Amino acid sequence: METFEKLDVWKEAKTLTLEVYRGFRGCRDFSFRDQIQRAALSVPANIAEGVERNSAAEFKNFLGIAKGSAGELRALIIIAVDLAYLENDQLEILLERCVRISKRIHCLIKSLENRFRLQKRKVLEPVYQ
Repeated sequence: METFEKLDVWKEAKTLTLEVYRGFRGCRDFSFRDQIQRAALSVPANIAEGVERNSAAEFKNFLGIAKGSAGELRALIIIAVDLAYLENDQLEILLERCVRISKRIHCLIKSLENRFRLQKRKVLEPVYQ
């Protein structure tokens, strides 16, 4: 993998972050606004940080953090509707995007785990001469 900017999941997470920032720009509940914006920003930021780390294990760890932040963001979006900070139509769009990003991160984590297993097998396989 060359750079995080080439990952589709990072691009999607960045777009969702921009939508959240724009959608809550006028929210007067500054504490809530800051929390939902931080959760949104954490998703692409942790994907990027994981890619830039030196090992697949660290990458996987940061993907887990990004996935957790996507869950936090989903919870805050649902609460935003209950607080009348979002309309139901906005809820559906943002939730669907959060779920899709979370699933893509999950698939990336599983892919890294499968790579770990293959690498371990190769290291543990006896060498015959």
